[in-house]
Amino acid sequence: MTKRLALWMLVGLAVVAFLAFDLGHWLSFEYLQSQRATLVGYRDAHPLLCTALFFALYVVATGLSLPGATVLTLAAGAIFGLLWATLLVSFASSLGATLAFLTARYLVRDPIRSRYGSRLQAIDAGIARDGAFYLFTLRLVPLFPFFVINLLLGLTAMRTRTFYWVSQLGMLPATLVYVNAGTQLGQLSSPTGILSPPLLGAFALLGLFPLLARTLVARIRARRQYAGFTKPKRFDRNLIVIGAGSAGLVSAYIAAAVKAKVTLIEAHRMGGDCLNTGCVPSKALLRAARLAHELNRAEVFGFAPVRAEPDFARVMDRVREVIRDIEPHDSVVRYEALGVECLQGDARLIDPWTVEVNGQRLTAPNIVLATGARPLVPPLPGLAEAGYLTSDNLWELRELPRRLVVLGGGPIGCELTQAFARLGSTVTQVEMLPRLLIREDPEVADIVQARFAAEGITVMLDTQAIRVAMSAGEKTLICARAGEEFALPCDQILVAVGRAARLEGYGLEELGVKTGKTIAVNEFLQTSFPNIYACGDVAGPYQFTHTAAHMAWYCAVNALFAPLLSLRGGKFRVDYSVIPWATFTDPEVARVGLNETEATARGIPHEVTLYPLADLDRAIAEGATDGFVKVLTVPGRDRILGATIVGAHAGELIAEFVLAMRQRIGLNQILGTIHIYPTLAEANKYAAGTLEADAPARNLATLGGAVSPLAAALRRGRYHQRSGVPATHNHAQQETPRCPHFPPVASGSPRCSRWRQRQRPPRLPPDPTPTGVSRPCRTKTP
Repeated sequence: MTKRLALWMLVGLAVVAFLAFDLGHWLSFEYLQSQRATLVGYRDAHPLLCTALFFALYVVATGLSLPGATVLTLAAGAIFGLLWATLLVSFASSLGATLAFLTARYLVRDPIRSRYGSRLQAIDAGIARDGAFYLFTLRLVPLFPFFVINLLLGLTAMRTRTFYWVSQLGMLPATLVYVNAGTQLGQLSSPTGILSPPLLGAFALLGLFPLLARTLVARIRARRQYAGFTKPKRFDRNLIVIGAGSAGLVSAYIAAAVKAKVTLIEAHRMGGDCLNTGCVPSKALLRAARLAHELNRAEVFGFAPVRAEPDFARVMDRVREVIRDIEPHDSVVRYEALGVECLQGDARLIDPWTVEVNGQRLTAPNIVLATGARPLVPPLPGLAEAGYLTSDNLWELRELPRRLVVLGGGPIGCELTQAFARLGSTVTQVEMLPRLLIREDPEVADIVQARFAAEGITVMLDTQAIRVAMSAGEKTLICARAGEEFALPCDQILVAVGRAARLEGYGLEELGVKTGKTIAVNEFLQTSFPNIYACGDVAGPYQFTHTAAHMAWYCAVNALFAPLLSLRGGKFRVDYSVIPWATFTDPEVARVGLNETEATARGIPHEVTLYPLADLDRAIAEGATDGFVKVLTVPGRDRILGATIVGAHAGELIAEFVLAMRQRIGLNQILGTIHIYPTLAEANKYAAGTLEADAPARNLATLGGAVSPLAAALRRGRYHQRSGVPATHNHAQQETPRCPHFPPVASGSPRCSRWRQRQRPPRLPPDPTPTGVSRPCRTKTP
């Protein structure tokens, strides 16, 4: 910090001195013309000293972004001649520009990234991909002030080496023009006379050259990619979609809605994994498990003890009934009525425009791959021989496993672990990582694990599954923890360690479509063949039903309207800026945007506000006080970076924060919005109120009529707030009591610089309200 301040002062003093002593007149066009003969004479008398002084002056002027670079370039031509001056200016200008670039990066980039880090990520990605092209284009066109380019690019992630060599090449044409003009200094009336309209036009065409070259290179690459394939002269369809899961259904729906001729191909069942083996059946199973849990807690609500005895076969029958009830939404009948041709069979790409299914060859100018994902099965010795369950074949069970081992502590593993435990299985969950739900904050995993322990579930963390053994017809999972092996006898092993994209069997490798763990796609969801698109789980990066549908819109629109989209500047880039998700354990876990772990790991400054549900009236009444609402905001600003909710119906409650982030609404607006009392949704408002508790009084004035509800909200709840900037004090010295849902923070931790806790004050009567103004209250008054 001291070095940065010293540099700020040095730059400031240099600029102040330049202005105070009117040093600019030394770099004026008129002064150069009047002193040309003197300068040439000094060069003849001291050639080396004159060259060194001029080089240093040019570097300092451009490094400090002072005006006069144009005049100095003219002076170089007038003093040193065309060749030597071009060499001097080329290196001095590039070195000075790089110095300005580094100065801006060192002085300004960190504060700007702390405020606009999430927005700069997309810019940095573009710079990493195309930055050299765009910088070269800007350097070729002297209409763009070079000092502005230097400073702005210093705020990005462009590498210094790239900036230097591109600047060296890109500024050379303009350098030649100005140096050559300097050799004819006596014939110029002003620097503006250098750039005549024809010369400006030539520079503009020169500036467009990299973009034209980039387009040409892309076309050449595409031609090479399609080499060896013969494009059909006519197509019998506008779009072919492979896979009838969420992504495929939405792609086909959009195509049918715009009256395109579209064919949808599915190898198994319409609706894909979500309807048949994923979202729908798992939520039906969770509902049955939650009812069993509620019945077993009847005493808590004043009932005589009840012992729920689930009939597992009937539970699974109801799961199938739920699937059948939802099935018409994704059925062949419905989609054919919409105008979609639905075919069942194994699809295979023959060439970039042809798909073969059931011996029939179909052609279309564009193809969408939406083949989804399958459960990932680790290569454990003995697992295949012993037999195992996954989210695919789980629904065929008719008998509840007495002893169940679940491999995996992610969302799927946690949901099914709790469901089977509540239905009566003795469940042991094995996770190789140090905690459950590794993508969530530690305190989130702590709450879920504490609930699992209370429900009799054994969770084994830092445990590696080694192999599966069979003895006398009994399965045994051999595990290792802390270097020691042990055995877990069980009746069934449920594998829930993740999902892998379905890449095999579609002709992708034979065709040459680039793949890794998923199909490689660009920001428009195009594969290595521009007319073949991919979306959903097979493309990633998110494996959720709602993101698959989100991606499908971009696929369908970009594929069907490519010629028209050129009028708006090109295809639509897929937007992943606000992606929510939920884990449907009890309590539920829902998140959107950054969480504290991610923000800290990426060095993004943030403030954290946490509102415990134990303080919420409705949660108390429901007996669902486990959890919290946790919001990350930009320090000192009302902008939400992310939100995490743990508690009952968190998947529904998170929607308010999703909307807020999408529409750039801050906590102040959430706080000023009326929420029904008593509801769980009030937790969002109270979380917003905890951050505003420290806001200046002028912020309250902006709320107008919402001030009274705001005051009531602030009076009601205790809260926790901390800032994600480097620590400045020892938290161990704090004497205030801590929330049981939030683990202690180690002394000197970089997670926060302050921690404030307020005890919940005694309940007070409602504030007086002016006549005619409604107010929330707990009891009706006459």
